[in-house]
Amino acid sequence: MKRFISLVLASTLWVGMAQANELREQALELFKPLPSTIPSVRDNPITAEKIELGKALFFDPRLSASGVFSCYSCHNLTTGGDDNLETSIGHGWQKGPRNSPTVFNSVLNEAQFWDGRAEDLKEQAKGPIQAGVEMANTPENVVKTLGSMPQYVQWFSEAFPEEDKPVNFDNMAKAIEAFEATLITPAPFDAFLNGNDDALTPEAKKGLALFIDKGCAACHKGVNLGGHGYYPFGLIEKPGADILPPGDKGRFQVTETIDDEYVFRASPLRNVSVTAPYFHSGKVWDLKVAVQIMAESQLGKELSDEDADALVAFLNSLTGKVPDVTLPMLPAETATTPRPTAEISR
Repeated sequence: MKRFISLVLASTLWVGMAQANELREQALELFKPLPSTIPSVRDNPITAEKIELGKALFFDPRLSASGVFSCYSCHNLTTGGDDNLETSIGHGWQKGPRNSPTVFNSVLNEAQFWDGRAEDLKEQAKGPIQAGVEMANTPENVVKTLGSMPQYVQWFSEAFPEEDKPVNFDNMAKAIEAFEATLITPAPFDAFLNGNDDALTPEAKKGLALFIDKGCAACHKGVNLGGHGYYPFGLIEKPGADILPPGDKGRFQVTETIDDEYVFRASPLRNVSVTAPYFHSGKVWDLKVAVQIMAESQLGKELSDEDADALVAFLNSLTGKVPDVTLPMLPAETATTPRPTAEISR
């Protein structure tokens, strides 16, 4: 009898392993595990000196005109890499137009922002600093601010040793990009892709199979499960105006092409369980509801509660380990450092 039970258990285990291997093979055709090293970025060799400078700049609110808002304000590394607000709050407590995407793993996206208007993190870093509704500063004032502090001058010189005038707006953006490239969050899903059958729960494996079979992976694929490609929100059935505000036409605002109305970059899904609220409008706070809305609007399918729960279990497996980040001690202002202003330009 014991031998029989052992044979049954061994057979069950073998079947389970075979199923996991088959699911993994399917998944590897669509997804990739996160890289084990810092990804390289175009035209910006990453060095330890750039990373440390970029970290200081990422946390420094003096990049904003008011001295209140930093990159970290909208990309909080302790709450999923975003700000967990419907839309972000910026200069003069103005409310921005869109939900803040997570900074984690963003270096692996095809382009930045919901409409893809920035081709990389260097370009993205410049946008919020100059946006009147966000940090409301100017490149000239940023350079004057950074150049007024000897410690920053030294750090820029160490990060860009070949340049005669390293303290400039472009180098600021390159340093921030170098730091953000380190914000990679390996998750249980990566362990599964790398061969660990036990990294996903049975419910998460069911959700992964559904994610593939239902067609979710048609848009949310690759290393970031999204972040590549542009798709209409409401491919089959447009959500209501409460979720898809008619005034925000997405990528149309970049290309001015009629076919790009209400088209957005596919959202990367890593850490999605901790980045509520959802969609560019930030109107949905429950991940299960967001999954059901996407199934109806993009796939024309109504999910059962059981399937929706399984898909959420899979999405939970994308929540990764946040890298250790030690808060920097920022350089002190000097008599020549520009003073903050809360004035809102109209």
